Amino acid sequence: MGMTMTQKILAAHAGLDTVQAGQLISAKLDIVLGNDITTPVAVNEFKKAGFDKVFDKDKIAIVLDHFVPNKDIKAAEQSKQCRDFACAHCVSHFYDVGKMGVEHALLPEQGVVTAGDCIIGADSHTCTYGALGAFSTGVGSTDMAAGMATGQAWFKVPTAIRFQLTGALPKNCSGKDVILTIIGQIGVDGARYQSMEFTGPGVASLTMDDRLCICNMAVEAGAKNGIFPVDDVTRAYMEGRCERTPVVYEADPDAEYERTIEIDLGKIVPTVACPHLPENTKPASELGDIKIDQVVIGSCTNGRMEDMEAAYRVLNGRQVAPGVRCIIIPATMDILRACVERGYYTAFIDAGAVVSTPTCGPCLGGYMGILAAGERCISTTNRNFVGRMGHVDSEVYLASPATAASSALTGCITAPKEV
Repeated sequence: MGMTMTQKILAAHAGLDTVQAGQLISAKLDIVLGNDITTPVAVNEFKKAGFDKVFDKDKIAIVLDHFVPNKDIKAAEQSKQCRDFACAHCVSHFYDVGKMGVEHALLPEQGVVTAGDCIIGADSHTCTYGALGAFSTGVGSTDMAAGMATGQAWFKVPTAIRFQLTGALPKNCSGKDVILTIIGQIGVDGARYQSMEFTGPGVASLTMDDRLCICNMAVEAGAKNGIFPVDDVTRAYMEGRCERTPVVYEADPDAEYERTIEIDLGKIVPTVACPHLPENTKPASELGDIKIDQVVIGSCTNGRMEDMEAAYRVLNGRQVAPGVRCIIIPATMDILRACVERGYYTAFIDAGAVVSTPTCGPCLGGYMGILAAGERCISTTNRNFVGRMGHVDSEVYLASPATAASSALTGCITAPKEV
């Protein structure tokens, strides 16, 4: 029996010719990732276990992004613990204020991750890097500690669902609408501990930012990972960027999938996930009577350059509706700089929006955009659980940057026109 793309990567990193779904393996790691919330816990476990050195200073990445710039004393203490550990062990990939970004946008941008990698991160959205043809998945801080010390992690080899993509997206839709549509179709546990493998002729029409967004939210369907094949779009993105030579794996023709789901990209519409689960999706066009108090455009899901471009096209020369707070967060310093150089900052400010330093901030109810009881936010983030962005009686609606920006202009949930 042949292997899926994910299974091939895991077999190679386990030093095995083949693996089967359900098999327990120990695999070598190319990158171990942590942030300012999860790394301190990992550091404590690292020390508790008696480890005194990391397995490879060049294969550990620590990104301060959740509560940075530090929002309070506790956040400052956590960040200091990360800084001290990174310095003590000469960690090569350490990103702090001025150089940091939202981790899952930053690592691909900086070439820290590449095709064929096996990556763990103490953050559930580590599955983002499957867009580059890597196996990447979220783990707990204890596994991060063990990974930093040994360079290995154990996995149960996942089964897979194949998503056969055809057609191309309408101009008012993006990868966010694709993944929300899929989660709405299969549910938040529809891919539980499975690999979501995207194939078919429609893949070629998706940009790298689309793919990063789609893989980022694979975990919202319960998936172990999401992954795209390496094609010309991937190669163009990685060329001159990646630290290591990409290794390309392809699924075998006789690879076994639990099921195949056909997705015609041409039929995707602007989609919104209503409270309080990402599976509670509806077309944006059906929600026009829902008033909003806040808009957030950013995060590891939708803070990339194409997301900023979509927001600019909608907001430029227009005004945010009275009573709506619009927060825009470029995901990395490079994206922030590009927004400044292209005049996006001026356009956002003139429209009545506020622009932030790169941070996870409001996505997890961290800071800089917390909701009060009864308030509603339409956000380009990835989760809308009860209390996710503030008070338990607030509501979060998930959408694409174009839909979120269009809603900022009207004060209620609004489907974007072609942008």
